[in-house]
Amino acid sequence: MMRGFLLCSLLLLLAPHWTEVVAQEGEPEPKTPCANWMGGAPGYPGHNGLPGRDGKDGKDGLKGEKGEEGMQGPKGDPGEAGIPGKEGPRGFPGYQGQKGEKGEGAFIYRSAFSVGLTDRAPHPNVPIRFTKIYYNEQKHYDATTGKFFCTIPGTYYFTYHLTVYLTDVKVSLYKKDRAVMFTYDQFQKNNVDQASGSILLHLNSGDEVWLQVYGEGDNNGIYADNVNDSTFMGFLLYPDMDGH
Repeated sequence: MMRGFLLCSLLLLLAPHWTEVVAQEGEPEPKTPCANWMGGAPGYPGHNGLPGRDGKDGKDGLKGEKGEEGMQGPKGDPGEAGIPGKEGPRGFPGYQGQKGEKGEGAFIYRSAFSVGLTDRAPHPNVPIRFTKIYYNEQKHYDATTGKFFCTIPGTYYFTYHLTVYLTDVKVSLYKKDRAVMFTYDQFQKNNVDQASGSILLHLNSGDEVWLQVYGEGDNNGIYADNVNDSTFMGFLLYPDMDGH
């Protein structure tokens, strides 16, 4: 009995070596006499092994259903201006607009006169008084003084046509007490002659323009009767818009 116990103990000590040999050779562990009546003590759990390598990616799954619409984001910055497009087709005529307010009439800037001589041989070195009125609607020419008075600043045109008879004529056109134009005509005996002149002048409000005989002696041959006229006229071409 004692001998059998010792034999079994010896076999237990040698069992790991035999197990390693059998595992290497791939043969099944042989049955021992002790295995039939007595099992070995359980071993301790082994340590966790190292993690394995990542496996290959799986196949793509089926497309999911469309999600719900998200909230509207903030307004983005304006983009760059695009290239202008082609001109579109012409539209239909629009409706007639409302009548505008009445504008300033051109009559506000009217200034003109046309006068003639009634007395022959006017006095020299003083304004010639043309008392025959052809046109003086704005009353800018004063027949009592023979002067045109400017009330609208602007550019004016002046002209005169004088009948010359019996003697020579020297006449000048004045602006603000200064002669700006001279005309001389030498009389031819047994004939009626003409002296004329014209000029453009810029006038300011308050300026005066007139004609007068200048010099002394026989230089006052301006003449007028029922068949011969001596005339003086002027009118505004355009006003200074800065002052109106």
